[in-house]
Amino acid sequence: MADKHILSLEVPTVANCEILSINDTSQYTELLPVDCPELLITTPGFNSPALISVTQNFNLNITACDLGLQTVDCANKNAALPDGVYVIKYSVSPNDKVYVEYNHLRVSKILTLYFKILCDIDLKTCPPDYDQRELVSKMYYLRTLIDAAIARVEYCSSPNQGMDIYNYALKELQKISCLYSNC
Repeated sequence: MADKHILSLEVPTVANCEILSINDTSQYTELLPVDCPELLITTPGFNSPALISVTQNFNLNITACDLGLQTVDCANKNAALPDGVYVIKYSVSPNDKVYVEYNHLRVSKILTLYFKILCDIDLKTCPPDYDQRELVSKMYYLRTLIDAAIARVEYCSSPNQGMDIYNYALKELQKISCLYSNC
């Protein structure tokens, strides 16, 4: 049995633009108490984190109200959370020594746009014509860019480079979207 807590979180990509899902996947030792758990989340564009109350083995769906991004009508409607880099830190006592911190690239909005475009493309089970094949190839490339942006932020510790890739992919997807919605 381990003689210390091994903290970890899972932050899955969700299609719901109104929530940020975070699950505690930590391994806790029975030899130590789990005191003063803190979940701190810094949203894109902010410098100060929101403090979220948690207990051991939590599974949360965090909203804009929880993060202080929305302050009115929280009981009736949740505002969409922005895509971008979220800094997520989870700790237990002593909080300055027992913690884990992640950069998470939220991609719910861009994936919603990506899937909407796939719905708009008139794909059939027969081979596509040249123009459609080019569009499908570009969509495949843009999905790879989205995955590359996530990798840069979450695995390569390069959040600025990840956001550059994300922004380029978003701009290109918006151009394609305009082909179907007459922007």
